[in-house]
Amino acid sequence: MSKTRLFSPVSVGTLKLRNRIVIAPMCQYSAVEGEMTDWHQIHLGNLALSGAGILTIEATAVSPEGRISYGDVGLYSDDCQAAMARVLASVRRWSNIPIAIQLGHAGRKASTEKPWLGGHQISLGSDKGWKTVAPSAIPFKDEYDHPESLDKEGLLRVRSAFVDATRRAADLGLDAVQIHGAHGYLLHQFLSPLSNRRADEYGGSLENRMRFPLEVFDAVREAFPSGKPVTMRVSATDWAEGGWDTDQTVVFAKALEARGCSAIHVSTGGLASHQQIALGPNYQVPFARAVKQAVDIPVIAVGLITEFEQAEGVLTTGDADLVAIARAILYDPRWPWHAAAHFGETVQAPDQYLRCQPRQYRDLFGSPAG
Repeated sequence: MSKTRLFSPVSVGTLKLRNRIVIAPMCQYSAVEGEMTDWHQIHLGNLALSGAGILTIEATAVSPEGRISYGDVGLYSDDCQAAMARVLASVRRWSNIPIAIQLGHAGRKASTEKPWLGGHQISLGSDKGWKTVAPSAIPFKDEYDHPESLDKEGLLRVRSAFVDATRRAADLGLDAVQIHGAHGYLLHQFLSPLSNRRADEYGGSLENRMRFPLEVFDAVREAFPSGKPVTMRVSATDWAEGGWDTDQTVVFAKALEARGCSAIHVSTGGLASHQQIALGPNYQVPFARAVKQAVDIPVIAVGLITEFEQAEGVLTTGDADLVAIARAILYDPRWPWHAAAHFGETVQAPDQYLRCQPRQYRDLFGSPAG
């Protein structure tokens, strides 16, 4: 029996996780033409040995123009799929951690430089840049190129791209799909009245603004094996006046649950360049709490959750069912090991590492190390 909530098992749909630590998707901006490289093999292989409950592959574009940057991973071609298959084969050879993938489209926030090279938008006429699309022709920043407003044919093209990428994910044997509806990317752009000024059935009222994201969810859910979970990541607030907010998020979450969504990952922000975020430890947890009070499916909290007792507290107070860590596990790739040692719990480790078990934590790996 687990002594803590953090290391107690949990089910997301039919997928059973050994603990409640989620490795969040983290863009690496290290792909070539959408194809994973040996960096991803190193990066994901390292995280797969962490002892977390599930590993999520970074935001993966469903089309070339849906990439945040030219260095983004994609799953829109046979070459992209083959490159990902090679990485996954290597990771799975040494780890049985469940692996999910986040599928998304950057919309008006696409065509950008890598963050460490400035992160600015690259214009259509420049090298490595392309024309962006969005619900409405409103740029993310004043100096950005105005995106092309998606017409009905464009909406169908995007939805079909999500379906194609989902089928590729299924072919790769991935355990779950997370749809990226957060951080100011395309589906979030449809949800927020700050970026969606459409006059058709996809704009205006909350029901209309939710329509396309829900259509995408329905299409992905139908395309992915019924026995495997499909989840959604949302931004619960734009941190900007007149934008997407918690009350609308709750309505959206209920609609997702009714359609068979297996879990909701609650983040915030990313849509408005003038956002005012109240940044600090647990700053996004109250939004997860609001969603959890409204739905019965698992809710995942994220955002500056870095300490062991902090993570346990989020779960024991009932604010969320799982916690996701990102930058904290980049800094400390054995965060779950150290959390287990702190609480006197056990964690799975590869045979090759069993001898490293510290003497003061003789049961950390389930039995004394040889």
